[in-house]
Amino acid sequence: MDCIITIDINTSAVKIHAFDMNGRMLCWKKGSYPTFHPQPDYSEQDPEQIFITTLYILKNLLNEYVHPKKYKVTAICFSSSMHSVLAVDKNGTPLGNAIIWADNRGVKESEALKKHPQGESIFNTTGTPIHPMSPIVKITWIKNHDKARFDQTHKFISLKEYIIKQLTGEYVVDHSIASSTGLFDIHNLKWNQDSLDFAGITADRLSEPLSVFNTNLFLKKEYCFTLGLPAKTTLIIGASDGCLATLGAGIVGSGRATITIGSSGAVRVAGKGVLKDEKNRFFNYLLAEGYYVSGGPTNNGGVVFEWFARQFGDFSEDLDFEDVVNDLFKEAAQVKAGADGLLFLPYLLGERAPLWNANARGMYFGLNISHERKHFVRATLEGILFEMYSIGKTLETHRNFDSIYINGAYASLPLWTQILTDMYGKTIHVNDHHDSVALGTALLGLTQLGVYSNLEAAASTVKSVETYQPNPKNHEIYMKYFEIFERLSHNLKNEFEQIVALQQEL
Repeated sequence: MDCIITIDINTSAVKIHAFDMNGRMLCWKKGSYPTFHPQPDYSEQDPEQIFITTLYILKNLLNEYVHPKKYKVTAICFSSSMHSVLAVDKNGTPLGNAIIWADNRGVKESEALKKHPQGESIFNTTGTPIHPMSPIVKITWIKNHDKARFDQTHKFISLKEYIIKQLTGEYVVDHSIASSTGLFDIHNLKWNQDSLDFAGITADRLSEPLSVFNTNLFLKKEYCFTLGLPAKTTLIIGASDGCLATLGAGIVGSGRATITIGSSGAVRVAGKGVLKDEKNRFFNYLLAEGYYVSGGPTNNGGVVFEWFARQFGDFSEDLDFEDVVNDLFKEAAQVKAGADGLLFLPYLLGERAPLWNANARGMYFGLNISHERKHFVRATLEGILFEMYSIGKTLETHRNFDSIYINGAYASLPLWTQILTDMYGKTIHVNDHHDSVALGTALLGLTQLGVYSNLEAAASTVKSVETYQPNPKNHEIYMKYFEIFERLSHNLKNEFEQIVALQQEL
């Protein structure tokens, strides 16, 4: 029996799945790796550790399930988180760690790009909001602050490109990942000269852009032997995780939105055209040629609740991390909507949409003597989701959507989804496959293999298994608190800048 393998290189782990040719998941494995924060606002990962983990997990999945079951691997398709930058020398050796999406060190470079004569044109051409997350800003930061590394760099690539280079020997990037760099013309599908000029590089210091359906890649002989795969195994370059999560939610047309909550989060819509916003608050990335995914991301999704759990969870009985998180959710369920007047700004990693303020910081507001740990748990959950609601509320001023589909690592948690449903005041559907990135990657690959005639046909196979209805009373409560949440987020801009300046002096 034939199968397709999907490899998703995300922020906290690599997830590798096997699907049959009908898009049904057969098995999966996961391997984790850390993010390093050597200084405030720095977020880095070790590319070698990620590659070794990817190879190890892929080999285990093949040897423990696929090969013993006599499945034939028809293709391997890739997905990855966006916005990472890794400098490599002429031998392909990494010059330090990769700088990932959560890194905010390029604040000054970001501000310079916003004020640049071509700044708005670069945004409109590339679809990538101007923010320290963007690779154009990261490369410019390296140029300005690490000249030796900049001069030694042969290629600036993403973590996905590094994995593919290790496996195949080729420097290539799919149009979807390229569209999230701030360096790529999403309309003409080529590197943008104005962007290159700002970053101080030429196109030959980037990888060759290819269609997300490209299959002109082949495993090196040593990996064919190690993995037990034929030399002509089809490798499909694939797309970015955010775009594939949208496809995996069954959304490629208008009238519907998807909310993804993993380590980070996003609210997205899809269509044949880009979303135009006079304040440049949204991204427009390529799922595939002619398919745009638009919306807003947050830095502060599940990673914030995981931070809270590690700092304030009860590990006294040698509970593992998941048990501690589940206990915290039970505490949060004991508190009514609004956390008895305790609000949380979740901006531990700065913020992207809709604030686009890398200096934003976290805060508990409204604290009084009656608040207990359970209120902090509830407020933390609600603060993360207020931010998700803020993105969707802003997005709705440009695109109408009646249906919302939720996916990601936290989509399976009922309290999480019910709070979000109450905030939006809309019905929310949970997809039948919580890992929508993996499913979207499989659907893209199966479309390329001819199983589906197009992406619309592939998306139509996605079903929802659970529906949440809003509580009108809770919605009314949340709207009152959201007014305060929104004002605090915007009105504290000067205070955010002042506290960041003090933090940087430490």
